[in-house]
Amino acid sequence: MVGLAEKAVKRRRKSLIRMAVAEGSFDLVFFITVTLLLVIGLVMLFSASYPYALQKYKNSTHFFYRQLIFAVMGFVIMIVLSRVRFEYFRLAALIGFFMSLFLLVLVLFTPAVKEGHHRWLTIPGLSGFTIQPSEIAKLGLIMFCAWQFDKNYKKINSKELIKAPFAHSLNRITNGRIRITESFASLVLYGGIILVFAVLVFLENHLSGTILMLCIGLIMLYLGGFDRRWFIAGFLLVAFVVAVFVMFPSLRPNILQEYMTERIVAWLDKDFEPTGARWQVNQALYAIGSGGFFGAGLGNSKQKYMYVSEPQNDMIFSIVCEELGFVGAVIILFLFAVLVWRGVVIGLKSKSRFGALLSMGIVFQVGLQTVLNIAVATDSIPNTGISLPFFSYGGSSLLILLAEMGMILSVSRYTSLKKNN
Repeated sequence: MVGLAEKAVKRRRKSLIRMAVAEGSFDLVFFITVTLLLVIGLVMLFSASYPYALQKYKNSTHFFYRQLIFAVMGFVIMIVLSRVRFEYFRLAALIGFFMSLFLLVLVLFTPAVKEGHHRWLTIPGLSGFTIQPSEIAKLGLIMFCAWQFDKNYKKINSKELIKAPFAHSLNRITNGRIRITESFASLVLYGGIILVFAVLVFLENHLSGTILMLCIGLIMLYLGGFDRRWFIAGFLLVAFVVAVFVMFPSLRPNILQEYMTERIVAWLDKDFEPTGARWQVNQALYAIGSGGFFGAGLGNSKQKYMYVSEPQNDMIFSIVCEELGFVGAVIILFLFAVLVWRGVVIGLKSKSRFGALLSMGIVFQVGLQTVLNIAVATDSIPNTGISLPFFSYGGSSLLILLAEMGMILSVSRYTSLKKNN
């Protein structure tokens, strides 16, 4: 009898494993685009980083070697996740949500890497390797919103009053002028959760992360089906706040950190501290301008030799433009555009609302981050320190990014798209 029971347990386990394995083929266009961006990103990272790595670490491959390790690990994770039935990601959504909150709180109590900057957690047993909780939180928020907005779709679109007695009383007293509907209550609830994520990231003195978290949240709310009028009102409010910050400089120190205020001033005044706050942006612009149409050639950048500060990070796009020129930059932007387009198509063709929200939320995050990074490098917006996906140095961010790509590939297996793999 014991033997029969053990066999039954083994059969059940095998059955569960078979149920978790995704069927069908993934989207080949999306996979090729991701692979091309990853390979080009690694090549450009090495080219942009070796002078600085040699000067600081006496090893020209310091950044490249570490990034390559995470790229290989991430690629394996991407393939594995692409084989997991995407509906199982629902089970991980709540875990990812609470893990993200826990890490965002935990990092605030760790020693600051820079003065006042609590952004990284050291991985125990791996000296020199760190993780950035805000990177995990971006994916955690997307997964949570996709799960909740799918689960509560009827509430989000409901015009019925919430069941709380005060809502009915308020509606009656105001003759129906103020109606707290289930849709509005859901908007307040999820908007509050998104705001908590953004505030925790802001407390890290991480302005770019805060902006990204808010934008990701707004994108997910929009995709979730909430009343579009709230987004118009939100856009007008944000535009008003930005205008106030630009027109009334005296208000900035009361809300923003000193370095944040300095970056806004440096963006508005092009002559402000050319050897200080504007140094990095100015050098990036020189690099972009000197690249011309076809570029100086791979490896031939001059600005990466201690002119552009830490060229392997936020300003790597300027080195791309200098070495590959306008043509190379356009090709890379085209690949990013294909990535976003194909991700949106996968979402629209998905047979599940959860899959659609997950896929489109992820590619909009990647697209937004790309646009903001290039806007910083070209001095179109203040320098906020936003990394360029697939290109900028950062092991944890690359791991999370490739895991996201694996999730989209999983979703693509259950669409009405014609696939070649």
